[in-house]
Amino acid sequence: MTEDDDEDLRAAVESFVDDVDLALSEYEQGYADADATLSVVQSHLVELREAVEEPDEG
Repeated sequence: MTEDDDEDLRAAVESFVDDVDLALSEYEQGYADADATLSVVQSHLVELREAVEEPDEG
């Protein structure tokens, strides 16, 4: 893994954490229901998995 890959992975993880925190916060405040929140979390999890797998493919 190169330094650029490490930075990309770190950015992907930070984005995942921020987006999931926001989705959970919106759920807790009553702005979203559980299904919508889970859908957001799952979609971001897919993106994170793709980011983790990308460096291994190159």
